[in-house]
Amino acid sequence: MTVWLFDLDNTLHDAGAFVFGALNRSMGEFVQRELQLDAEQANRLRRQYWLRYGATLIGLMRHHGVKPAHFLHDTHRLPGLEERLSGHRHDFAALKELPGRKLILTNAPRAYALRVLRALRIEHLFDAVLTIEDMRMFGEIRPKPDARMLRRLVARLGVPAARCVLVEDTLVHQKSARRVGMQTVWMQRYARRGEHAGPRVARWSMRPAYVDRVVRGLRPLCKV
Repeated sequence: MTVWLFDLDNTLHDAGAFVFGALNRSMGEFVQRELQLDAEQANRLRRQYWLRYGATLIGLMRHHGVKPAHFLHDTHRLPGLEERLSGHRHDFAALKELPGRKLILTNAPRAYALRVLRALRIEHLFDAVLTIEDMRMFGEIRPKPDARMLRRLVARLGVPAARCVLVEDTLVHQKSARRVGMQTVWMQRYARRGEHAGPRVARWSMRPAYVDRVVRGLRPLCKV
């Protein structure tokens, strides 16, 4: 049986429309307030940690003693989130038909992920929701793209890595997934859109060697 691991933001809903912009502001304000920095310094530090660790939170934890629960709660409050979410009905219909186990695997916190899934009315389509709180190695949070965390996840699932498929918009995460033997699907429906659509990609038509499939919707996944 195939195990499908779905990212959340910009994979199952259009995070560029509201969420990414709101998170950008809330994280910037958090870093300014907690580290007593101005906006330019805070943004520079956030980008430095994101490039180095794959997540701003990891740098804040390692170098400034920031508590993950405090950071995640404070930055993901997002008032009005539910009213600003939008997904695609064809994708949700495809999820219902897709054979195999289906799990959410997101670097977002659990409270936020559950809010999104419930607002989109798709929580019932997944067998489990794995969030950043579940991504621990040696007592520390190790979110995507940490390959060691992905290997442990495969072991927990009790299936060969080759039967796991990571579906998401972020290439660096797929590169790590391939390193541990997973299959990879690059979902582009939302990643191309908006000012805050996520990391820019020079050529959307390219398919890196570590990406098995490129899709703009989930329906093609139903066709094996």
